[in-house]
Amino acid sequence: MVFPKGYGEFAARWRVAFGFAVAALFLYLARPTCVSLIAGLAIGCAGMALRAWAAGHLAKYESLAISGPFAYTRNPLYLGTLLVGVGFAVAGAHIGIGIVLVAFFVLFYLPVIEEEESYLVEKFPGYREYRERVPRLWPSLRPRYQSAGPFQPGLYTRNREYQALVGFLLGMAILAAKSVYLP
Repeated sequence: MVFPKGYGEFAARWRVAFGFAVAALFLYLARPTCVSLIAGLAIGCAGMALRAWAAGHLAKYESLAISGPFAYTRNPLYLGTLLVGVGFAVAGAHIGIGIVLVAFFVLFYLPVIEEEESYLVEKFPGYREYRERVPRLWPSLRPRYQSAGPFQPGLYTRNREYQALVGFLLGMAILAAKSVYLP
């Protein structure tokens, strides 16, 4: 998908603010049940695990990430975010939430991915070859790039991935409370 020039910068700048608006709408529309919470939590946990794994392999602005989940998809953090969004949509048990989250991902995350890839082509000489071998978002079933780089807990912390975990747990706790205390 190709977005108009400059839109990627707009999306990158405003995705957090719009994300809070989407989160507020989500919490308003959500009608969680015990079953939807369990299913959504399982999907969301898979997304958070993928994000954590990726964060431990990403030395931002220093080197091209090609190890761990980056050997299967060029954008494991965004794929993890998409899974978390699907998990929240399932947990919220409202079709409108799913529609809004898909639209948000398409309008704000896909253009940011394009913008970041343009940057990576210029920053890292090996990115063109990497881009040709590894799928953009949907992962391959086998690694497309061989690298022995191990998971580094320090990178997880430096990338502040724990903030996403706190947000995820808080969101699920609010949904659980809503399922118990609100009709």
